[in-house]
Amino acid sequence: MFGLRTWWVDAVGTTSLRLHVSPVSLLIGAIGGIVAALLCVAVTLRSLKKQSTRGLLAGSLASDSSKAKTNKTSLRIGLVLTVLGVLLLVAAFFHLLSQVAGFFIGGTLLLAAFLFFQSSWFKRRHKKALTGRGILPITKLGFRNTAYRPGRSILCISLIASATFIIVAVDSFRHRGEASIVDRSSGTGGFPLLAESLLPIVKDPNSPEGQQDLNLAVGDPQSSLNGVTLTRFRLQPGDDASCLNLYRPQNPKVIAPTDDFLRAGRFSFQSSLPGNNEETANPWLLLNRQFDDGAIPVIADANSLNYVLHLKLGEELTLDHGGGPIRLRIVAALSGSLFQSELLMSEKNFIRAFPDQQGYRFFLIDLSDSNRTQSVAATLEDRLSDFGFDVQPTSERLASFHRVENTYLSTFQMLGGLGLVLGTIGLAAVLLRNVLERRRELALMRAVGYNSRHFAVMIVAENALLLVAGVITGVVCAFLAIMPVYLSRQGQPFNLSLGLLLLAVLVSGLLASVAATWVSIRTPLLRALKAE
Repeated sequence: MFGLRTWWVDAVGTTSLRLHVSPVSLLIGAIGGIVAALLCVAVTLRSLKKQSTRGLLAGSLASDSSKAKTNKTSLRIGLVLTVLGVLLLVAAFFHLLSQVAGFFIGGTLLLAAFLFFQSSWFKRRHKKALTGRGILPITKLGFRNTAYRPGRSILCISLIASATFIIVAVDSFRHRGEASIVDRSSGTGGFPLLAESLLPIVKDPNSPEGQQDLNLAVGDPQSSLNGVTLTRFRLQPGDDASCLNLYRPQNPKVIAPTDDFLRAGRFSFQSSLPGNNEETANPWLLLNRQFDDGAIPVIADANSLNYVLHLKLGEELTLDHGGGPIRLRIVAALSGSLFQSELLMSEKNFIRAFPDQQGYRFFLIDLSDSNRTQSVAATLEDRLSDFGFDVQPTSERLASFHRVENTYLSTFQMLGGLGLVLGTIGLAAVLLRNVLERRRELALMRAVGYNSRHFAVMIVAENALLLVAGVITGVVCAFLAIMPVYLSRQGQPFNLSLGLLLLAVLVSGLLASVAATWVSIRTPLLRALKAE
């Protein structure tokens, strides 16, 4: 909340955000934590019922034969998951199924497969004897301690790997760089500029008569307006439907393009309702569809549709208008476009629904030379100043949306990173329990010449192996899951904050091992040695 009011205030647009905590939410959280703890206790006690009394007294919870059997089972499951994950990745790569679903599910299966392989490695039976002296064999001994309780080690790795997988995957949705202003299928539609006017413009600024009446005559070969085309939209004022609005819009802004714009087929769509071949190829034509129940088809941006309006394809939104309620039905969703603040409908339906709105007040401006955006914007604002004409680069409009989206992604990553850092406390608890359970072993090692420095190296090495294994597993599988996104942005690097976040996890985990080291050094080992 502090970050939203300070570091990210430009994206959020307000400093009035405050943390709201209700007693009910605290009570639900407390009850949930207690129930989860009781379930863990019940599951643990149930597993102990299968152990013999002699084994429990000796501290051995599984025989070598059962460990070997479990080892083979883990290996087989890992192989099956690997095959399934690779098949999904290959199918998604060749567009045999949805790339998003194929790569993400394939990456998740590979994540599970890696965990099973690591479990099999921890449970292996035959190990070579450690020889030599110095830090290296002590470090290897610490690595082997991870196999003391394989289930605990895999639990720690899976926690870190899963959290890392989510954090890296979330980073792939971050917008980097500026959208192309010449690509007709990009978020700008290939329009370098957009404009809104306070007063409606009735004349067609692209016709000779309209240019003459609007003082836009381009007879001069040196005029900056040569090669400029204005695409017109009718506009019904309303609430901003984009992420720039912190509140859910009740009456979103509506704009209506001309038929020429619909036939041009610019921008790209994330999804659309089924239609004929022509509508499938160009979903803009869905705006001309007539519904028997009188609903008016509209198109919205996918981000606004999902996160602001909370609607899906085929669902309806009712506008309160002076002439009565107007039912709007979502027929298609644009993909990351500059139309995140508005809903779009056909001009014919707009005139019927809003007959009081005359002329055009929203414009997309196309240029033959995209390097003349500043001069064209200045000329249009000067010539059409009587209409309150305000020109803005489309890249800036998209960037304002992206800043807000990136801000919320940053908050999600920070919260996920905080949870991951707190999870390392659980890792420290596991290490501490391992140390306490092995205190007779540590006492014997001290009696034969090992000192506190050796114990510290062993514990840190054990913790470091679990941490690094978890982070590498999560990063590799997440990278496979987001491969289409990574390739679509032409290999642009990840955000620096992601690297710092993962580094903070490693540092916090290593610091957590200091607690276990401190306990192992201060634990009186004489009584444990007598019991050995």
